[in-house]
Order: sequence, then structure tokens, then C-alpha cells
Amino acid sequence: MSGKVVDMARFFFASLVFLSALTTAPAAFAWGPVGHRMVAELAADDLSPAARKQVDALLQGEADPTLAGIANWADNLRENDPDLGKRSARWHFVNLADHDCAYDPPRDCPDGNCVIDAIRTQTEILANTKLPREQRLQALKFVVHFVGDAHQPMHAGFARDKGGNDFQTSYQEKGGNLHRVWDSGLLASAGLDDAALLAQVAALPAPPADRSPALPPAAADWARQSCQIVLRPGVYPPRATLETSYYDTYRPLAEQQIRLAGVRLARLLNAALAPH
Repeated sequence: MSGKVVDMARFFFASLVFLSALTTAPAAFAWGPVGHRMVAELAADDLSPAARKQVDALLQGEADPTLAGIANWADNLRENDPDLGKRSARWHFVNLADHDCAYDPPRDCPDGNCVIDAIRTQTEILANTKLPREQRLQALKFVVHFVGDAHQPMHAGFARDKGGNDFQTSYQEKGGNLHRVWDSGLLASAGLDDAALLAQVAALPAPPADRSPALPPAAADWARQSCQIVLRPGVYPPRATLETSYYDTYRPLAEQQIRLAGVRLARLLNAALAPH
């Protein structure tokens, strides 16, 4: 077999492996990389001087020493640290929609394994300046990601369809699922590059501050609010084939959730990293 034929065979094999990965990889990421980075960038703009100083110190030495640079770290654990990725897999979501958005910790968060308790426990670690720097850095990475997760409606959705992962959809003859639509499809449908999309979301009116104190984080309230979106008529479409109108209707809501997550993340970090 000639070298050219061998190279062609390798090319086609690699292409098949790549396409297989695209079609079989689970769609469990909240907001996708772009959405998580936007949440982090919005929060970074609202950090207090004290919080910014600690964040900068914790992130020193990271490949991208910014909140946006670590925003997707928790989703990449399944490849980069499979053991921690497996242990933290249930920390990304909480299934409330099956119970009309009521939260019962023993039922919905056994042994603290849900996004609500993960935000609380990781915030406590982050705020504890007596702990080793590496432990607090890991907690910061988790907190930045999980606050974003808590505001993606499907991460507070139905257990029976794995937060929309098992609800198949198609749009313009391309298959997918409802979870993926809310992860990235809605944001992508704006047709903007990352910078323009961030500017559009940042220009939205800032949501009012939560009534509850910043600490401990009101993550249960955030998840319940996300769950209420899941239960709105029309969020689960009557047909698997989506129309452009679906994206036009729910993209503004997804953008509002990103904006809200950024505000709440900043408020949480400012409180956790305030001088004690």
C-alpha cells in the first residue's frame, strides 16, 4: 500500500472517530463553554477590590488566570481528572421539576450530592483562608462553574429525561436534544460572536439584589427559580421539530439567566472573600 493511500486511510479513520465522538458524547454541560465564560466575565466586572485581590492571588499560575479562564474547568474534569469528575458529577444539577420545584434535601440532594449543596460547601472552603491555597483554588473553580449551572433551567429539570438530555429535538434538519438547546443553541441563535454576545447580555438591566444575605448562598432559591422556567408552558415543545420562533422566544430568557448568574456570582464572591 502506497504512503498516500495509508495517509488517506488514516485520515478517514480519524474522521470517523471524530464524528462518532460528536454524536455519542453526552450533552450534560450547562450553558456550554461560551455561557459559562460569560457568567464569569460578568461577575469579574463586579468584584470588590478585596475579592479581586484574593481571586488574582488564587489564580496566579493558571494558564488563563481569570474567572473566565477557569469557568469550564469543572466540565473538563471527566477528561482531565476522571476520578474527581466522577465524584463531582452529581454536583452539577438537582432534579426539582418532577416535584413542582419543591426542594427536599434528603430526596433531592442525598449526601450533599447536588448543585445546591455543592455551591454551599465549596463556598465555605473558598472563604476559609486557613485552608491550603490549592484547596481554595479548586473551590473557586467549582463555585464559578456551579453558580452558572444553577441558572441553566434544565439543570433543575426532570429526572425522568435527565434534564432534557433524553428529550430529542431537531432544528433545520439537525438532531439534538432539549438540554443542548438550552446549553448553547439558544445563545448561538443570536448569530453574534462571543464579544458581541457578552456586550448584549451585559447591557441587560441588572436584576435586583436577592432579599437573602449573600452567605450562605441562596442556591436552593436559584434552583427553584430555574425549575419554574422548565415548567412554563412551551418550554417543552409539543413537537420534536423546533421552529425558529422557539429560539426567538426563549433566547432572551436564557440571556437573562446568564445576566442573573453573573450578578449572583459576583455577590457571592464578594461576600466569601471579604476581609474577616
